[in-house]
Amino acid sequence: MRTVTVVGASLAGLYAARELRAQGFDGRLVLIGDERHRPYDRPPLSKDFLAGRADEAQLALTDAEESTELDAEWHLGVRARGLDARGRTVLLDDGRTISTDGVVIATGACARRLAGDDLAGVHTLRTLDDARALRAELTRGPRRIVVIGGGFIGAETASSCAALGHDVTVVEAAALPLVPQLGPRMAAVCAALHRRGDVALVTGTGVAGLRGSGRGGTSAPAVTGVRLSDGRVLDADVVIVGIGATPNTGWLAGSTLALHDGVLCDDGCATALPQVVAVGDVARVGGTRAEHWTSATEQPRVAVRNLLAGRTVATGRPLPYFWSDQYGARIQFAGRRHESDTVRIIEGGIEEGGPAEGGLLARYERDGRTTAVLSVDRPRPFTRVRRELARSEMPVAPTARL
Repeated sequence: MRTVTVVGASLAGLYAARELRAQGFDGRLVLIGDERHRPYDRPPLSKDFLAGRADEAQLALTDAEESTELDAEWHLGVRARGLDARGRTVLLDDGRTISTDGVVIATGACARRLAGDDLAGVHTLRTLDDARALRAELTRGPRRIVVIGGGFIGAETASSCAALGHDVTVVEAAALPLVPQLGPRMAAVCAALHRRGDVALVTGTGVAGLRGSGRGGTSAPAVTGVRLSDGRVLDADVVIVGIGATPNTGWLAGSTLALHDGVLCDDGCATALPQVVAVGDVARVGGTRAEHWTSATEQPRVAVRNLLAGRTVATGRPLPYFWSDQYGARIQFAGRRHESDTVRIIEGGIEEGGPAEGGLLARYERDGRTTAVLSVDRPRPFTRVRRELARSEMPVAPTARL
């Protein structure tokens, strides 16, 4: 291959570029990113950056020295609008075309929206520009904040807002936040962290709509409240929508790639086209799309190897792992939990419905073996069990091409 184009210049795209050079590709390397920023770390956006404990320089994932070593051609602030796989061309929305021999799709995902979220004071938190806008709003004095969605982004954002002294309510449509990830028992334990952080948690009801009023003059209408599906209205000066993300595959419409909640790939991140692989939040690898930092950093190694080989010669099924910092506690989870698994707390305990002082460590078990592990403020034993789980993972044989 003489030219490889990485479409997506965030975490997964950067790691793919690094892997291309590390695995010996010395040709033309092109990176395309729809944001004007160089790659930056997203997890701190809802935590240290939002709370004012970190600046933009601390978010950077690369520096001038590495940029020189990568010897890449950067196209930032421009979107890809099409892929002509047969002609091996990436089309850009400014009219330019990039001729290429190989493509790494790393376009990530975008925040899901709500009807009416064009009101002033309504925010999502996915990008650096999102975080900039929300941080500026939070410095204008005390606010009544409603966070829609109790997942990790919602909980972390609520925690940061509460730490800044704002009045915060989290609305979660499910009976408890994080049940799909943690199961009902441990989800209830982690939900207690909201109460400890003086954040109100409203569960079991959805959002019917947003309320707004005009500011007068030429100003856009501003949000004034959130109307719940049970008829209640929560007053709000700021609304943060954290209801998940949608993979950025629209630009691939009309291509020959298989798309279904992401780009369909085999266990080696390879698509049905030998010159195209996908990594990160946009990739559905072996039937699973994982929106986690570790997926974006681990998948590129296998994906690049297969891209350079022109076929699937390696597969990877890394142990799922994620973490979240909320209300001064660090939650860590690794493994493959099933609904039928039992949960056993092996260190620490539960007090008043939440983690005891000093945290807890819980094993998820099935048929006498550990399938997953959850830690709240027990990082060392968690790491030990996580390593045990990783060692017990059986290698996956290469799958048939799509």
